[in-house]
Amino acid sequence: MKLALLLPLVLAAFVGAARAEEADDIREPTKAEAETFNTRMYAGTPGRKAYACFVRRYDAAHLARHPKQKVASMKLLVSAELDKEDKELHNSFRLGFRYRHRSGDFDSSGSCNHAVFTQDGIEIRLGCGVDCEGGGIGVALSRDDKSAIVRLARVRVWQNNKPDDEAEQSLVAGADDGIFRLDRTDNRECASLVTDRKELAALRHK
Repeated sequence: MKLALLLPLVLAAFVGAARAEEADDIREPTKAEAETFNTRMYAGTPGRKAYACFVRRYDAAHLARHPKQKVASMKLLVSAELDKEDKELHNSFRLGFRYRHRSGDFDSSGSCNHAVFTQDGIEIRLGCGVDCEGGGIGVALSRDDKSAIVRLARVRVWQNNKPDDEAEQSLVAGADDGIFRLDRTDNRECASLVTDRKELAALRHK
């Protein structure tokens, strides 16, 4: 998808991913700021392809403190690929999770825009969206770059990697499911989110 068509989609997803009280104005970073964020996200200067994996498995103590939380575990794979035509770095995401009181694996995926700052300059995020008004997520980093902060209002998901109408559902933010802090880990931890063999091989060598 061309950048001119992609940006309106993912910017809309960025706003949709934020909670109403967080839907403040955004500003575009400078080229240097964007490159710094990419280096932080991918733990180094990204080449032709780059990956970052974040995982959280919530223990019984955490879930007891958050009785309304629906999600029991979550994985996030953020990837970047250098486009041969526009020479720009294009980001995408894959999200996998398990519910607390439901069986099965659920997943979602989509494209991300370039990083943007919140207007107050406190946080820089990727706004990532699912096609066809499927909602999306916002992805920021903790100050030490060891965690991803995932924000969502609604994101379309599929059960057990079956992207058909019958399996299609949505993860909707509730009292305890709007913000998730996921820990950076080895990229191989996110291998279950990748179905393409060539990409899986590339992921395992990063």
